[in-house]
Amino acid sequence: DAGPDAEFNWFLSVLFPASTLNILAYNRVVKDLNGMTPEAFRARLAELGDLTATADPVPDVAGAFCIYVDGSWSRLALDPSRIDRSDPIASLDVSLLHDHVLAPLLGVGDERTDTRIDFIGGIRGTAELEKRVDSGRAGVAFSLSPTTIQQLLAVSDAGLIMPPKSTWFEPKLRSGLFVHALGDEPARQAQTHASALRPSD
Repeated sequence: DAGPDAEFNWFLSVLFPASTLNILAYNRVVKDLNGMTPEAFRARLAELGDLTATADPVPDVAGAFCIYVDGSWSRLALDPSRIDRSDPIASLDVSLLHDHVLAPLLGVGDERTDTRIDFIGGIRGTAELEKRVDSGRAGVAFSLSPTTIQQLLAVSDAGLIMPPKSTWFEPKLRSGLFVHALGDEPARQAQTHASALRPSD
């Protein structure tokens, strides 16, 4: 039987002070409009709140999304009655987008497994969203406001789990900074290599 020191009892973690974290938006693209024309899709969006044309592809407030379809941007501000501010999960912009647009209008199911949706880290900017749609690789793109540290902590304090792809953290650890050796011999070799990298006295 495995003891308390077995590897599956442990996992690697890194801690950053909340004051040093920066959260960028995690935007979405969907491959198609679920059988709708761009005009029909915009008409359905207008039923959810205030839909206006915009030249700014970044939403200015929580509860609003910028949507790129058919070569132009629109801004949708959800009707306040659709937002339950008392629920730390349901009030997140990623949840609002899924619950009011992605699932009911575009037929997107579980965002972790649905192959029709893809996620674009905020560090890549809205130009990548336009590129995906203009090239035909996606039918529509959504630009979101980033989750705030306060929202993240509220979810954590409630003992809940953030929705998938809801935060893009900076700073990120460099790839390859940590290497896990499997087995005794690789572990000894890794320890030897680590010793060789220590600065001399």
